[in-house]
Parts: sequence; C-alpha cells; structure tokens
Amino acid sequence: MAEAAIENRIARLPEVARPLERCLGQTLRENVYAERENPPFDRVCMDGIAISSDVAHGGVREYLVEATQAAGVPAGALSKSGSAIEVMTGAMLPDGADCVIPLEEYDLADRVARLKVNALLEPYRNVQRRGADSRPGEPMLRSGVRLNAPEVAIVASAGLASVRVSRQPRVVVASTGDELVEPGQPIAQHQIRRSNAYAIVASLTGYGFEEVQNDHILDDENMLRARLAQHLAGSDALILSGGVSKGKFDLVPKILKELGVEEIFHQVAQRPGMPMWFGMSPPGCAVFGLPGNPIATMVCLARYVVPALVTAQSAQRRWPLAIALAAPVKRGRTMTSFVPVQVRCDAQGRHLAMPRIPNGSGDFLALAGTDGFVELPPQAESYPEGFIANMYRW
Repeated sequence: MAEAAIENRIARLPEVARPLERCLGQTLRENVYAERENPPFDRVCMDGIAISSDVAHGGVREYLVEATQAAGVPAGALSKSGSAIEVMTGAMLPDGADCVIPLEEYDLADRVARLKVNALLEPYRNVQRRGADSRPGEPMLRSGVRLNAPEVAIVASAGLASVRVSRQPRVVVASTGDELVEPGQPIAQHQIRRSNAYAIVASLTGYGFEEVQNDHILDDENMLRARLAQHLAGSDALILSGGVSKGKFDLVPKILKELGVEEIFHQVAQRPGMPMWFGMSPPGCAVFGLPGNPIATMVCLARYVVPALVTAQSAQRRWPLAIALAAPVKRGRTMTSFVPVQVRCDAQGRHLAMPRIPNGSGDFLALAGTDGFVELPPQAESYPEGFIANMYRW
C-alpha cells in the first residue's frame, strides 16, 4: 500500500522552540501541563450579587449590598448573613458566599437587593469551582496536536512564553518540462502554462507549511541532474510535478537513481495518478514524483504528500471524512479511483458529496468549486447514491 510505504520511510523532523506568537499551525512536541488549578479560584460566571445559599433558604429575600468586586482583585468577604457583594464575571467568589444571583433575578434600590420570585438559590450556582478544568501536573495538551487558536490559548494559560514544536519541513516544488511557460510570459501555440507548481505551493501554504520553494527545470539531463542534486541536499521533501511516466523525456526516475535516491515504489493502482513515484535519498529527503496531469497532481498531493509531511512532524493523524454520495457514479472501476466532489447539505442538514466528473485528469477546470475528492474502491458495479466513501479535502 502506497500510504503505508511512505509512512514507514518518511523521516521525523527534529524539535525546535518557538515563541508563543509564532506557534499557530505548528505541531506540538511536548506535553503542556497546568501551571496551577484551572480556574485557580472559585470564579464568578455572571454579573450579579454573591450571597449565602443557606441564608437564602432560611427565608431571607432582601440583602444589603455592602461592596462591589470586580475581576482581578482579591476576594472580599460577607460581613454578616444578610449581606451581599455585587460581583462581576470573572471575579473571585467572596468568602462566605456560594451562590451568584444574576441581575435579572433581583431588584436593586438604595443598596438593597430584593430577590424576585423566580430567583434560584442553588449552592455554587453561576460559579465555576476551583480546579474544575484542570489541576497541576495534569496534561492539558499532549504532544502531536496541531496548535490552532484554542490550543495556543491553553499554552498561554500554562504560563509558557515558548513551546517545543516540530521544525517546519523544508520543501522544494519542482516542475519539469520544456512545454511549461510562467504566467505573465509570452506563450507559443505548442506550450502550456506552468500551473501545477503554483497549485502545489498554494495547497502546502494553506496547510501551514512555511518553507516551500518553487523551481522549474527544463528537460535537459545535465540541468535536471544538477538542480535535483542541489534540492536533495538542502530539503526534507522534494515534490516533482511531471517527468515520472515512461515517455522518452521522462528522465526524472533515471536521474534520481543516479543521485542515490532509493525507489520505494513507482506506479500505484489508482486513477488518476497511476505513474506516482516515491523514493528516499540517503540523507533522508523524501522524493515525491507526481504525475503531470493537474487533477492527478492535486489528488496525489492531498492523498499522500500532505499526510506524509504531517507524519514527518510527528503530528496526530488526520482521518478522512466518511461521507455519502449525493448522486451515483456510473460504471465500476477496476482499481481505486478518486472523484472530485462538492459538499452539499440535504433538507435534513446531512452533508453529502456531489460528484464532479472531469473530462480526464487534465481537466483542471472541473476542480473549481470542489471541496476535495472521494476514494472509491475497485468494484464491478456502479456506486449508487448514498454510497459511503472516504473524502479528502484539497
């Protein structure tokens, strides 16, 4: 299986320390422990008055508001049983109080709060107890998680100004071919625009990979050998678009072998993307030879390359989404096939995958507006509406 072969050989990246401000999207490489109890005190959850529920259950309905307590100041204390302290959300619960009555449930006049009939007097109502979220020594985050905004907040709550994460992979995206012309440059009738590389770079950038370079190499054996050697020496991953089929000018596999790159596999029983190539250089650079057709390139990138880079960062695995087809896909497949889809919701709010069948693997226009692709297993019969398949996002 191609995925397993890649995962077993991909090199794991080392750890680096990053300041908290630069951790968004990074892969955590250490457990993050609570600095202290969270919350560190009995915390008020609503604006209102803090009282003793025992006193209230004794029949007291009027309370003298003797002080106001904001968040960020030490806790006050009730001086007597019939008193209350006005409290703000986030404040410490005053000593002697165990219940917060919200503004809507009392009337306040001349510093006297009169409880309404609907006031609820439960102990620790509208109070988050000390240590309810976490306690010192308990891991709040474990190594391998992706640091999105909520996780960054948790790291900050642990008092950490920096944290250890996986080093970003150094990636080179190189397309090969004399027929490719850069956007913005004059183009001849027999030439095509160099678009695959820009799609690959955009996809990797969208996944949070920061160190991605872009190169174009002509179908010249000497140039290919020199540039590929340079990229193999300075990269963690080399992604090649084109040049891996069996045509006369598909020189990449031959040159990679000359440069000492071990071929792990060449060709996968799938459509599109059958000519995909994968190998490893002696220093540990992973080489992905993606087919030159645009849809095959994007499918192989999302199905194999991105998961491999995630694995290299020792990140927790991202599982595909199981989703039902919104329409049938006619004709069975003799091998695994990838079909672009657009995610829609039915009347019941369920997510469904609407197939967008392209006119061959070169029809990149068919990808516009799609959300990803489904993986359909080999079978003789067609895939009916409602067929459950794994979906991978672009």
